[in-house]
Amino acid sequence: MSISVFLADDHQVMRDGLRTLIETHPGLRVVGESGDGRETVRAVGRLKPDVVLMDIAMPGLNGIEATRQIRHKHPSVEVVILSMYTTTEHVYRALEAGARGYLLKECAGHEVVEALRAAKAGRRFLSGKISEEDVEDHRRGAGGKTASPLGRLSPREREILQLVVEGKSSAAIAKLVFLSPKTVETYRSRLMKKLDVDDLPALIKYAVANGLTTP
Repeated sequence: MSISVFLADDHQVMRDGLRTLIETHPGLRVVGESGDGRETVRAVGRLKPDVVLMDIAMPGLNGIEATRQIRHKHPSVEVVILSMYTTTEHVYRALEAGARGYLLKECAGHEVVEALRAAKAGRRFLSGKISEEDVEDHRRGAGGKTASPLGRLSPREREILQLVVEGKSSAAIAKLVFLSPKTVETYRSRLMKKLDVDDLPALIKYAVANGLTTP
């Protein structure tokens, strides 16, 4: 039985390489791809792949929030994160959002294939350099909630944060997330207070450092 895979990464070269790697293995086929997080969620809804191979830093909607939405809307679709971010915090947030696996972009090709097959079978898969024990310690230390300031934001606040730092106006954001511009402004003010930042440059720096958006 073949495993259908959707590729989500904002670099075309990366998607091309992953497609070549995946399709050289029997039983694996790529059914679609996207370089935008919001479009990924829409495309997954149409195509219903078995597994999404997802980058974290993508425009429109970052990979962690896209994972959260996909798993909520389409629980039969599994997600494996493939990212340059190596911190336990990123791994924890990805798994908490519903990802079945987490791979580092430096990993060998065979790990990608193993992770896709594990996800389809409902098994967790982490890159060899990621410690299950460290992730579990982080979970326990946070009392089941991420200890970073980012964890104090709601999914909607994180979504709006990314759109703000990508330079979209409140009116444009309102159209994307189906809210009024005034409500968007309220979210923006609240999330800046939670993150203890006073201006847009500080907000951008925080968002890039935490993988919510690309530099």
